[in-house]
Amino acid sequence: MPIIEIRLSPTFKRFLSSGQASGVLLLACTVVSLVIANSPRGEAYLHFWHAKVGGLPVEVWINDGLMAVFFLLIGLELKRELYVGELSNLRHALLPIFAALGGIALPAAIHFALNNGTATQSGIGIPMATDIAFALGVLALLGNRVPASLKVFLAALAVIDDLGAIIVIALFYSGALAWGYLGAALAIVAALAALNRLRVLQLWPYLLIGLALWLCMLKSGVHATIAGVLLAFTIPFTPKAEDTSSPSYQLESWLQFPVSFSIMPLFALANTGIIIQQDVLSLAFSANGTGIFAGLFIGKPVGILLASVLAVSLGLCRMPLDLNWKHLLGAGLLGGIGFTMSIFITNLAFPNEALIVSASKMTILLASLAAGTVGFLWLKFFGQPDVVDRDLETMDYVVETS
Repeated sequence: MPIIEIRLSPTFKRFLSSGQASGVLLLACTVVSLVIANSPRGEAYLHFWHAKVGGLPVEVWINDGLMAVFFLLIGLELKRELYVGELSNLRHALLPIFAALGGIALPAAIHFALNNGTATQSGIGIPMATDIAFALGVLALLGNRVPASLKVFLAALAVIDDLGAIIVIALFYSGALAWGYLGAALAIVAALAALNRLRVLQLWPYLLIGLALWLCMLKSGVHATIAGVLLAFTIPFTPKAEDTSSPSYQLESWLQFPVSFSIMPLFALANTGIIIQQDVLSLAFSANGTGIFAGLFIGKPVGILLASVLAVSLGLCRMPLDLNWKHLLGAGLLGGIGFTMSIFITNLAFPNEALIVSASKMTILLASLAAGTVGFLWLKFFGQPDVVDRDLETMDYVVETS
């Protein structure tokens, strides 16, 4: 049988290695935020995030401003995957694409079935999301006890999942549109695309004009973070793996550390300060809370596994030979770690319902903890590679194909 050698790119290796550390930091920030919020200093702590700076609360600067940079990085990672990563080959991409679609559709259906026609129906997007940093961080803890191709599969699935979340945010969580600002934003995107076509390779024009794009998006009614994704797709990318002269590659490399170790921890601190009271706990077991928990903990793994089984059974795609259905179930469980994206969508779904937001966030934390723990234990005991020769230093691997 011929041997196919698949090498993980240096960028992807850095992406995996940073995931473990940033996931631990996110967890620590969440615990700290919960402890302080429920201490005698809790009121002052929550007031800090709502204090206005430059006319906007600190929390808004983080959720609408800094998170636009997070979405910029997401867009750059997605573009890299489309050009030179797992998603660049349609045959390889089909399995994580089908898996991601199943992991989006079933959780949404579960939440909708429980909340249709109620005040919490708008939370349908909350269990659709996967936190890529936490999911890959948990997988990184397992080291060489899981196949390298499972890491590639989960990363591709999470990127597609994030794309689905971005589309949901753009379509369903936008306010009343201000057409003048929206038109200006589209004109700016056209100008950025023109710079790309003219092969302007300096980054500063894109970033400077990107600030104007963010401001117009903020005023337009479309969520401002979408500006980060649009900007990412206008920055030139050289379709050659690890071409360090590519502006897109450079910016992605520069952003990985500040996003992982500054922006996301700040987001966690600002958004997980939940005062645990009886009302919050009771709402966590409401139809909305049940829909979120069941969607993430049950809907995600079942949706991912069923969609994968269906796609492979119909001959639409093939599964790598060093993976089996146990691996995909484990990946599905880790896909149930919603955290960052789920909390982000919660803020958009219930902008004026503080109690529902707190209860939803509490449920997200519980579901993510359950999914991450069960996923880790499942893969620890059942995730051993099937057919693989592994170079532990370079994370290269070789699989046999028929």
